Amino acid sequence: MSTYVYGITAADHPLRLDGVHGVGEPAAPLRAVRTGSLTAVVSDAPEGLRAKRRDVRAHQGVLEALMADGATLPMRFGLLAPDDDQVATALDAGDDTYCARLADLDGHVEYNVKVARDEDDLLREIVTESPQVQELRARTIADPGAHDERVALGEVISHEVSARRSAEAELLTAALAPSAKRVSVGEAAANHIASLSFLVPEKDAQAFARAVQREADLRGDAYTFTLTGPLPPYSFV
Repeated sequence: MSTYVYGITAADHPLRLDGVHGVGEPAAPLRAVRTGSLTAVVSDAPEGLRAKRRDVRAHQGVLEALMADGATLPMRFGLLAPDDDQVATALDAGDDTYCARLADLDGHVEYNVKVARDEDDLLREIVTESPQVQELRARTIADPGAHDERVALGEVISHEVSARRSAEAELLTAALAPSAKRVSVGEAAANHIASLSFLVPEKDAQAFARAVQREADLRGDAYTFTLTGPLPPYSFV
């Protein structure tokens, strides 16, 4: 049977996992694969594992329990190894890297910030500020059959939307970066300006949340900020 891997910790992590269960139905018991300086928390992998809500929650629950007592390198849901021996071999092979990353992440958590902007508000801004859009729009109004101008207008607006979203994402990143140790820029959904992950010292979590709220207040009701966390630092492993 394959081995399911949840996360990696230092060898001296207390591993207080009483009452915490792994993936599968029935829930798989957790166990530790230890080397000289590292520990991987694993379980047997159930047959036909899929990202069901119950199993995703179980995976997350193991990581949250580990993070509560010390730095943890979280594995993505569904990571399998052939057996425990192969897990131990991988720990030995990456010992220096894993130990350095654990030291880097110690006392930190991840927060994700997603920002959306009302599309009508963005389009109004483009029409107001872009002379090219104004000119093409005037031509299409004057001549509804002006096909080339209508196509050109759509292309210009599309370019403006993309450029302005990128510029706003850069400004937002720059504004929030001083409140975090590290930033990871993710791919934003079609209706979002940005999806940003921040590595934040646990002691500064409230200050970071206030910084996000300040940015939301500055931008007004046309923007929707979604702050998620604390999370295992997936984006920084």
